[in-house]
Formats: sequence, structure tokens, C-alpha cells
Amino acid sequence: MSAPFTLAFTARPEHIDELGHVNNAVWVTWIQDVATAHWQAAARAEDVAAYYWVVLRHEIDYRGNIAVGESVTATTFIPDPPRGARFDRCIEFRDAGGKVIVSARSTWAMIERASGRVARVRPEIAAPFYAA
Repeated sequence: MSAPFTLAFTARPEHIDELGHVNNAVWVTWIQDVATAHWQAAARAEDVAAYYWVVLRHEIDYRGNIAVGESVTATTFIPDPPRGARFDRCIEFRDAGGKVIVSARSTWAMIERASGRVARVRPEIAAPFYAA
């Protein structure tokens, strides 16, 4: 398992749906935002310049929600070593009381910027995510 990475999000009025809480599409955006921030923070600069990631799959469990003005802390980690071009990523969103209210597992594929083709995640690309 990789070292965890955290990022906070606060629900704004535009995030709220007719049920009075954060819309499901916003949670998906936050999943992408925390994954992207983790890549930017942990990856080597040359890898950020050479590659980008696309989502292949999201699996999301909703156990709660938040209303406007409330915040969550997203924690993401990579549970397993990469498989070819793929990295799975787990994300947990905790409310102010520390309860996991939304959790997700996403599968991402690495794309080489120059060619636009999928690229195998070599050990030196994955290594910064496993550093303590």
C-alpha cells in the first residue's frame, strides 16, 4: 500500500442538489481532484511532464453526505502495485466527526503525452508513491 495523501473539500452552494446535500457528480469530481493532486504532489517532475492519467472505472459507496458549508477530508492511497498501465486508487471521504461517508475505488490508466498511447507504469514511476 502507498503512503496516504489527504485533501480537504468544503461543500459550496453549487455542489448541492435538490435533496439538500452534495450531488453524486460532485463526489466524482472530488475523486478526480484528490487523485490528480496526489499525482502532482508525489510524482517526479519528469513523469508529470511525460504522462497523464485517465479513469477506466469508478466504484463508489455512499454511506452519508454533507450539506453546504460542511467539509470532508479525502484520503487516497494506492492499495496494490501497478498492473501494466493500470493503477487502482482508493479514496475515503471523512466528515468532521471522522466517519467515512463516501468511499471509492478507481482504476486509472497512464497515458504517454507524446504518443497518446497507454504506457506501462514502470517501478521508478510508482516508487515515489510508496516512499514513507
